Amino acid sequence: MHDLLRAVRDEPRPPRPPARGRWDWALVVVLVAAALIEGVLRPDMPWRVLGVAVTAGLAPLLLWRRSHPLVVFLAAFAVSSLVPLATGGEATETYTIAYMLLLVYALFRWGSGREIVAGAVVAVAKAGLWGVLGYTAAADVLPGLAVVCAAGALGTALRYRAGSRDRELEQARMLERESVARDLHDTVAHHVSAVAIRAQAGLAVAESRPGAAVEALTVVESEASRALAEMRAMVRVLRRGRPADLEPSPGIGDLAALAGPGGPGPTVDVAVTGDVDGLSPSVGTAVYRLAQEAVTNARRHARDVTRIDVRVEADDASVRLSVRDDGDAGPRRPSVVPGYGLIGMAERADLLGGTCTAAPDPDRGWSVRAVLPRNGVRE
Repeated sequence: MHDLLRAVRDEPRPPRPPARGRWDWALVVVLVAAALIEGVLRPDMPWRVLGVAVTAGLAPLLLWRRSHPLVVFLAAFAVSSLVPLATGGEATETYTIAYMLLLVYALFRWGSGREIVAGAVVAVAKAGLWGVLGYTAAADVLPGLAVVCAAGALGTALRYRAGSRDRELEQARMLERESVARDLHDTVAHHVSAVAIRAQAGLAVAESRPGAAVEALTVVESEASRALAEMRAMVRVLRRGRPADLEPSPGIGDLAALAGPGGPGPTVDVAVTGDVDGLSPSVGTAVYRLAQEAVTNARRHARDVTRIDVRVEADDASVRLSVRDDGDAGPRRPSVVPGYGLIGMAERADLLGGTCTAAPDPDRGWSVRAVLPRNGVRE
């Protein structure tokens, strides 16, 4: 117990869901009904009316167990602690009162580190005091604490599991941002290199046009070379020591390669309509990456898929991508390790000011749809 408290003492408070939901109200209704039924079925229970009233009266505290875990925990323990004092130590607890363990779980699941420590101290102090006063048999103190610790350990385990999942999602978003940054660098570096080449060509003919032209071309070449060096330095930081990929970034013109050579597996049909020549290079790369990920997911996870259609439509304002397969629209085949492809796709589209969604079609198959602005600039 000491190690558990030390581990969560300084843990930041995790995000809490809304205080009350439909299922929370249903749980309270069920527990109140169970307490009343237990009171009817156990006429020999000491202080039956008091016990049922306390059990039913404390049940609504569960509605706030996520938003105020320590408050409801202390309130429930305070009320339940006053009952033995009122009855002279005679036990009045119902079986239904076992839902108090949900408050312990909630404290460890959604409480801050200090709240957990405070609640644990109160629980241990109450158990020890009740044992000294004789309200609880000495042989029942340790088993009772063990049950409380089990509820707290379950809450802690799920707390760290949720935190680990959030960190993995953030890592996926970070990796996608780095990928987008590399793609943007490659496209920008291409144009900056063209500027440097043009500046060098200007210098070559500067003898026939002396004066300001020479000075201007010198500045252009210097600034272009400096910008290129800074961009390369930035990407070296983003790649964290990984070797640079010297191949040019793919674009819409490379979508035909997704079909791959003939052989087993679904057929991939690619069609591009509209004017795609003037697209921003970053948008072209994003369209290719989104289509590539969607095709890969369909080949890997779709059931009984025979065909994958990739459609790109460009107009004056935006580019629309649609990737649809004819596989079973039910749940996809489970992977050994859950991936973050769809999360990365949505992140890539959002960084360029667009959207990307994936969902099963009403009749059969899955569809991935993305809409990106032509210039790749968020409005």
